[in-house]
Amino acid sequence: MALTEADVRHVALLARLGLTDAQVAGLKTELNSILEHIDQLQHLDLDGVEPTTHAVPLTNAMRDDVVVPGLSQARALENAPEQRDGAFLIPRIVGPGGGA
Repeated sequence: MALTEADVRHVALLARLGLTDAQVAGLKTELNSILEHIDQLQHLDLDGVEPTTHAVPLTNAMRDDVVVPGLSQARALENAPEQRDGAFLIPRIVGPGGGA
């Protein structure tokens, strides 16, 4: 099944893409090429081939979770440019104004 320009425009509309006529023509060619390759894969004899998610076996290298003490409030605030009442003081970034 070959895609038409109307099919490409419909997919572009669903993806909220604004495409020029040249882009539609180029994508039509590229997408039809991809579909041809998929069609070739559909005709392969895969009887006896186990499905895999990866070409090589994977193992996770995970370390054990070890509870360690975190930073104290005073240590965390040591390099803060400004602080007040044990908290970082930062400029307002939402709403009116721009100061602290």
